[in-house]
Parts: sequence; structure tokens; C-alpha cells
Amino acid sequence: MDLLARREEKRIQLLVVTADRGLAGAFNSNVIRASQKFIQEHSGAEVQLELIGRKGRDFFRRRHRNVTGEYSTIFQKVVRYEDALEIANKVIERFKKAEIDAVYLVVNNFKSMMASSMVVSHILPVELPEQKEQIDYIYEQPPGVLLEHLLPRYIEAQIFRALLESAAAEHAARMTAMEAASSNATDVIDSLTLKMNRVRQASITREIIEIVSGAAALG
Repeated sequence: MDLLARREEKRIQLLVVTADRGLAGAFNSNVIRASQKFIQEHSGAEVQLELIGRKGRDFFRRRHRNVTGEYSTIFQKVVRYEDALEIANKVIERFKKAEIDAVYLVVNNFKSMMASSMVVSHILPVELPEQKEQIDYIYEQPPGVLLEHLLPRYIEAQIFRALLESAAAEHAARMTAMEAASSNATDVIDSLTLKMNRVRQASITREIIEIVSGAAALG
């Protein structure tokens, strides 16, 4: 089965999932930083980038020579399964042709409205779970045939889930960043208002002193 084949990781496909827009705090910079760290840790291999999101595309297009694909409009609308299907079909085909030896994914997973978790996950080859107990199942088709159909669906679902997690984490990060910005703006307004009142009061006091001084001189 092609998607279970293990080879020495000389050529690695890295899927980098960022947002299409900024103003989301450290959302995009965290993904970019994790991707750069991954590239450094695998300096002995050829890391090829599949850039999902405009922010990652803009950053790596000028800094990394091995860019195999760009998707810069996925998050400008509702994330569709067709988008994940296109990406999955591409990496599956490249893996089957031995153009790449492994596929990894860097993405922000939604954790809560206040935080997201950075995840670097292994996509291909598919890792089978450890067999803790032996169960004899009865299949209507041979297991090999079933796996040939199910494994691509599994990869598609993983990538679609990553896109949905990233979209949810982006919205949460932007809400948090905008709330912090609004709070900071309120603090700045209060500080400037206090300073303006102090300057105004000092000006009024100075004018009163000048009037009183002038009246005293005339008297």
C-alpha cells in the first residue's frame, strides 16, 4: 500500500497553514517561527513548502526557494472540503510517485477563545496504531482493498480538519487582539484626557495670576 510506505526522509513536504489577514496577534508569526524551526531541524533534507494562507506565502516566497504550491484565498471565504481535497490529492500523488518521502503539517489548533496550540503533525506515510489486542474482523472486501480507499479519505479529513482548526483559531486570536487593542486605546484616551485637563487647568491658573497681578500693579 503506497501510503504506508516508509522511506528515508530525504525530501519532505511541509504544509504551512497561516491566515490571509493580519491583526491577529502572534497567530501568523507563531506558525512561521515553528516552520523555520522545522526547516532548521531537518537541514539535512530537502524541505519543500506548500503554503496555505497569504501571510505564510508572502513571508516564505522571498526566503525559501523550494515552494511547490500556494493557496492564498482559502480563508477569505468559508473553508470548503474541496480545498482540502485539492491539497490532499496533490500531496498523495507526489508521495505515491516518490517525489517526496514524508509530509508534515504546521498549524494553529483551536484550544479556547483565549489560546491556541501550535501543532506540527506527521501526515504521510500513515502511521498505524499499535495493536494492543488481536481481533479477528470479517471483511466483505480484502483489507488491502479497503485500505486503498480509506487511507486517502483519512488524509483528506486530516487536512480539512487542520483548515477548520486554523480558521477557528484565527477568529479567536483576532477577537482577543482586537479586545486588547480596544482596551489599550481606552487607556490612551483616558491618559490624554487627563493630560489635556491638566494643561488646560494650568493655562487658566496662569491667566488668573496674570490678571490679579495686573490689577494689583494698577492699584
